[in-house]
Amino acid sequence: MCPADTPLNPKNLSLLWASPDRAEEIAALHAQLFDPAWDASSITESIEHPASASFIAQVRDPRSLAGFIIGRIAADEAEILSIGVAPEWQRRGVGRQMVEGLVRAARRAEVKRLFLEVATDNTAAVALYKSLGFKKAGTRNGYYQRAGSEKADAVILALGL
Repeated sequence: MCPADTPLNPKNLSLLWASPDRAEEIAALHAQLFDPAWDASSITESIEHPASASFIAQVRDPRSLAGFIIGRIAADEAEILSIGVAPEWQRRGVGRQMVEGLVRAARRAEVKRLFLEVATDNTAAVALYKSLGFKKAGTRNGYYQRAGSEKADAVILALGL
């Protein structure tokens, strides 16, 4: 395996449509990354929704779930509901490839704008989204509940497609 700061070779990563049979695996990763976490039934409900545009990122060697992105398309807008990258694959281009995959799917669906919310203190994610062209569209004060700490603000970001 490559050192953690080495970009992942895109040929070693597959973006696959998320399916209910992977919900337990996605939920386990979600629980590693978020508190409160979504359970497998919430993941299944989200990816089975008729407007879902959700993917998993799977590394070929060693074969493992590197990440997930759960999105939803409604008319000419789309939203990233949740995105996560396994700790061992963070900062290696997986998140970027998942967002770019969702952008391609949204464009095919003739979406005009893609939205997401991210904690203002998640500087790595904010930097990624801004590097992809997302712009600030608003703020949600106290949006994220965190166990054992104060609520965190969210910045709403939008990308024109």
